[in-house]
Amino acid sequence: MNERPPIAVLGGGAYGTALGTMAASNGSSVVLYARDSTTVAAINNTHRNDAHLPNISLHPLLTASSNARTALTHGQYILCAVPAQALSTALNELKDHIPASTPLIICAKGIDRSTGLLMSQVTDQIFPGHPLGILSGPSFASDVAKGLPTAVTVASRNQALADSIAVALSGTTFRCYSTDDVTGVEIGGALKNVLAIAAGAAIGRGYGASAQAALVTRGFVELRRIGHALGARSETIMGLSGLGDLMLTCSTPQSRNYSYGLALGKGEDLTGRPLAEGVATASIAVELAARHDIDVPIISAVSKILAEDITVDEAMEALLSRPLKNED
Repeated sequence: MNERPPIAVLGGGAYGTALGTMAASNGSSVVLYARDSTTVAAINNTHRNDAHLPNISLHPLLTASSNARTALTHGQYILCAVPAQALSTALNELKDHIPASTPLIICAKGIDRSTGLLMSQVTDQIFPGHPLGILSGPSFASDVAKGLPTAVTVASRNQALADSIAVALSGTTFRCYSTDDVTGVEIGGALKNVLAIAAGAAIGRGYGASAQAALVTRGFVELRRIGHALGARSETIMGLSGLGDLMLTCSTPQSRNYSYGLALGKGEDLTGRPLAEGVATASIAVELAARHDIDVPIISAVSKILAEDITVDEAMEALLSRPLKNED
């Protein structure tokens, strides 16, 4: 077996921890950076992170540190697993600790609410010309951490870098496909979160599986149109980071976005619920579509529901009363 490159992980949440233990199980020496001393101590002393991944044992080759320089200079690659809306702040705070030649692999899925930028564009502003990858696809953190079979896409504008990242991270249960279509991979990962809220709301409101399937299918058309307008390739949108991630996220309460929509449809109190990236992405996705003159009735309906401009019932009534048309 070839020697595995050392890996650094930025972010001590569920996904960062899952990717760290996955890479460690593949044979890489992994150091995870987390600001929370309790998380660091738990990973190092008990090989657990029960605050984010309860009842899952982590690989002993995964260690953690609250010293950013120690952690982030450890790896041949840095997996950046902070939430999308926190990415800009985190990278600005840590940019002096990230070596110029070490590829950053962004694992967040979303569109920056304040700027309308994709995660690669946010990173480019802070690290111009820095080697950059994007990791996305249907992958729940708990599945990855448990070593269950998972396949994702790794994208970079530099195909050779995408290939090298895929080789470095792939193992017996975690498989990476590579591409240079960064936009396609990112737009799929961002917009599927919004559609998962719609799918969850439909089930929560009691509309049934048929309505859920219709919303997901027609929502995918909206995702595809926006992707194409931004230059994404069809095969990427139809691949793991597009259709694949959409299928996973829209199908189970294990998805935070689906779960959020489910609670929304049931009329539950949403205060204090776990982060759902689709909530932040919905309004900026509507603006992005308008900029390219793209009709996105489902994404727009989700945005209006979240803003409390309309109810779930009013949104469904409006969608069903739209003019009839050919399917495209």
